[in-house]
Amino acid sequence: MESADKLSPMQFLLQQIQDVITLLEKQQLERSLLQRGPATNYDLVETVLHKQHQTRLQEKFEDLHPADVAFILESLPLDQRKVVWDAIKSTQDGQVLLEVSDAVRQTLISGMETEDLASVAGKLDTDEIADIAADLPKRAMLKILRSLNSQERRHLNTVLAFPENQVGALMDFGMIAIREDLTLKAVSAYIRKLGKLPSHTDKLFVVDQNNVVKGILPLPRLLTHSPAHYVSEVMVTDFVQFRVDQETSEASRAFERYDLISAPVVDHQGVLQGRLCVDSILDFIREESDEDLLIQAGVEEEEDLFSSIWKSARNRWSWLLINIVTAFISTRIIGLFEDTILQLVALASLTPIIAATGGNTGNQTSMLIIRSLALGQITPINVRRLIKKELCLAMLNGTLFGLLVGLVVYLLYQNPALAGVMAMAMFINLLFAVIVGLAIPLLRHKFGKDPAVGTSVMLTSLTDAMGFFIFLALASVFLLK
Repeated sequence: MESADKLSPMQFLLQQIQDVITLLEKQQLERSLLQRGPATNYDLVETVLHKQHQTRLQEKFEDLHPADVAFILESLPLDQRKVVWDAIKSTQDGQVLLEVSDAVRQTLISGMETEDLASVAGKLDTDEIADIAADLPKRAMLKILRSLNSQERRHLNTVLAFPENQVGALMDFGMIAIREDLTLKAVSAYIRKLGKLPSHTDKLFVVDQNNVVKGILPLPRLLTHSPAHYVSEVMVTDFVQFRVDQETSEASRAFERYDLISAPVVDHQGVLQGRLCVDSILDFIREESDEDLLIQAGVEEEEDLFSSIWKSARNRWSWLLINIVTAFISTRIIGLFEDTILQLVALASLTPIIAATGGNTGNQTSMLIIRSLALGQITPINVRRLIKKELCLAMLNGTLFGLLVGLVVYLLYQNPALAGVMAMAMFINLLFAVIVGLAIPLLRHKFGKDPAVGTSVMLTSLTDAMGFFIFLALASVFLLK
């Protein structure tokens, strides 16, 4: 068997999943054999066997990173997931809850007692508790709050007070703040006294007596400058900081642009409130990306891979119903031109070409707009020029592909009128598709809605219906006598 150090991360995870499933199947077989055996000392044997099973699973998971454990849990059916979750040592529960998806976290929490949840959360930092707070029952949350000291409770309430799309909701409090009148020697002594640095610490925050951020001291400067220098002499005053109410999407772009690891978070007066770290930003970007993919596919919310059929069905119904309604609209449009199609059978085979090309064109435009809106590249200043550019591109593509399709149709059917109708329909529908591809995401963004929600479904439905209507209407006018 291939050694673990030669496996890629994904191969390693897949091997771990297979090992866990094999172990669970073996345990199920042992339980089945026990139930078929003699009833003598059945309870005692079952208890001993259960402890052995728990121990084997604990040994399997104790050397794995919480993120790997979370991945394995997400890949297991509900019954096997519960067995594994019950076996994981309590010291690991909290970190695993942070790593699993929201949907899977809910299934794990639903089977835990209030006291167990409070015990697990008690091992987490306040910003980590805030990450899972929305999934915790009220009784468990109250018990957790009572177990915190006054500073931890204040930090937790501060983070929970911000909407999830603002920086304040993602900040943590593991930063080191220093004064500018200290020497680097004094700062080094202070850090040694602390014993360890908070994770993702690449800089110290320099504040005044009112806790207003005046600059940052990168750790390389602390190490490479003379200990006799004062902080004010070597600190950086041109630095990136974020306000607590700033959009997290904007902060994520700044982290990518400036290659940040951490940055101070301040209020409107510049007073230090916390810090934002790259791990939180990466989690935010991944969640946003996953959510956008689901939304574009017409799925309302993140879905547990092994959730119940009823729950999964309800999650997918809304956009499926919209698809059915729009499909009926398209069929009625075709029904209006039944006589036209009967007189010229070629229309039936050519109509899908117009609709499909329009849908692809509209999706190209809408995806570009959605991405640009997410990156903040579209502003009131440049939106008009963008619209003009896309419309000009649509007319160019409509002309080129209209002529191309018209030529192919002429070669196939030797009918100049049919070829001309096909070219005109292609041009008009591509122009319409681009208009819709621009309008839906831009209007949703203007009215404060997520531009990705339903755009693909609505756009495809509209371009299909209009493609049928445009082509068949032109055929009725120019081809029938």
